Amino acid sequence: MELADIAIKFGLIIVIFLISLVIAMYSTYAERKIAAFFQDRVGPNRAGPFGILQPMADGAKMFLKEEIIPANATGFLFIVGPSLAIMTACIGSAVIPWGQSVTIGDRVIPLQVTDINVGILYIFGVVSLGVYGVMIGGWASNNKYSLLGAIRAASQNISYEISMGLSIIALLMVTGTLSLGEIAQQQHGWHWNVLYQPLGFLLFIVCAFAETNRTPFDLPECETELVGGYHTEYSSMKLGFYLFAEYINMFISSAVMATLYWGGYNYPGMDFMGNLLGPVWGPLFGTFVLFMKIFAFIFFFMWVRWTIPRFRYDQLMDLGWKVLIPLAIANIVLTGIVITLLK
Repeated sequence: MELADIAIKFGLIIVIFLISLVIAMYSTYAERKIAAFFQDRVGPNRAGPFGILQPMADGAKMFLKEEIIPANATGFLFIVGPSLAIMTACIGSAVIPWGQSVTIGDRVIPLQVTDINVGILYIFGVVSLGVYGVMIGGWASNNKYSLLGAIRAASQNISYEISMGLSIIALLMVTGTLSLGEIAQQQHGWHWNVLYQPLGFLLFIVCAFAETNRTPFDLPECETELVGGYHTEYSSMKLGFYLFAEYINMFISSAVMATLYWGGYNYPGMDFMGNLLGPVWGPLFGTFVLFMKIFAFIFFFMWVRWTIPRFRYDQLMDLGWKVLIPLAIANIVLTGIVITLLK
């Protein structure tokens, strides 16, 4: 790999990292505004026009608050927990294709950090690592509420990862590849996988809510029972890391769902638009379309949060083990039958 290619990859990594942070930061603002709209309130409106600078004020508050490590906490692991949570949240974006390759002169610039042939397995591995940040933080706090929240998070993630993995198997039977780049290419135009795997998508999005600890699956941080859950003892930017990790996970989950099921950067009439806009703006318009799909999913995450009450924990586990897993297995069998009949 040439030095210029390395510089381009490094620049792409920095851009994706900054975009993830900015989207996570302004997701907090959007969440409060959407909640206010649903509840007939105004929401943040003091910091800047329409409260647009509220995320900056919240970030400054997090940085300036006092760092507190409880006397009985395990100091090193208490710091490792939120660090691991934010790191695993950020590295999931490495295999997502953000658009078609941009051509500038003789140089072709892929809008994907790396297109490994097991990209979906990479995503699942990163998701599995994310729960360790929650578990370590909850255990290291030496607080009963934190520990209970961490145990809930671990069991919830394990339960719903099984259903999520089974829902993906049916998609793999249709696409024949584990590469996110190839899956995106196969959905050229309007040939989106959600048309062939509607049940698989439904299972995946329900599991995504559980994996990101979003309502109605936010039992690990249930304030009515566990105070703040696994981050009860955290303050300042260590708490900020946990909160940022949740919103980055929501962003990456939305990007993965848009890529796997809703065509990613593909859209109807993309060949015409590509010829019209040229080799630079054509692919970038596809990237814009992908981000519109991602923002639609983020809005859906927030809509559900302020509409549906959280489950009891026994209902959450029953849904994962007794409903989603049988449905996912049935979807695999049905997909296999349809593929066999169509051959």
